[in-house]
Amino acid sequence: SSGINAEWPLRPGVISEWNHEELTFSLFKNRGELLLKGQQVSDIVSKMEDSLMMLGSLMSNRYNAPFKKSIHKWVTQLSSSTDIIESWMSVQNLWIYLEAVFVGGDIAKQLPKEAKRFQSIDKSWVKIMTRAHETPSVVSCCVGDEMLGQLLPHLLEQLELCQKSLSGYLEKKRLLFPRFFFVSDPALLEILGQASDPHTIQV
Repeated sequence: SSGINAEWPLRPGVISEWNHEELTFSLFKNRGELLLKGQQVSDIVSKMEDSLMMLGSLMSNRYNAPFKKSIHKWVTQLSSSTDIIESWMSVQNLWIYLEAVFVGGDIAKQLPKEAKRFQSIDKSWVKIMTRAHETPSVVSCCVGDEMLGQLLPHLLEQLELCQKSLSGYLEKKRLLFPRFFFVSDPALLEILGQASDPHTIQV
């Protein structure tokens, strides 16, 4: 029959796949496995999009009545998980960039308020990653409770405030040394970081 029974064998595959899909982690400096593996995250997101398309076609099947609730639950869980993982990667990328600036180093001393803000973000980040190690199942970790859905947008907002202050600080340096106007922020951070190395060694 061309009804749902023809398509429904796909459903257990969709669901069992997500019961077994787990996050994998990468080492960060000497601080332990504090990162999601970027390549694996891309694969997870594209698998989620495939599963959502499959579930979408089941949703629109007129024979789906007995399974509608279950399909709807999985659509909600997978689309929420996709949003959370994308938000998680945005936070991770910004955290890596700012960690190099605010953990130790001279610039942290120039921006004490932001360094303190970053310390608090850093603690939350470690907490998130510790929890991900304890619950590596992708869907359970993302939507098992509301922690990530609530904490990640807050961390992104806090990281953006740190970045804004850092950009302001670099802008001031550019006004003092116009040759820096042609240097990107990451390159300028490196120059300023190297400039402060001897200074840090004396301390």
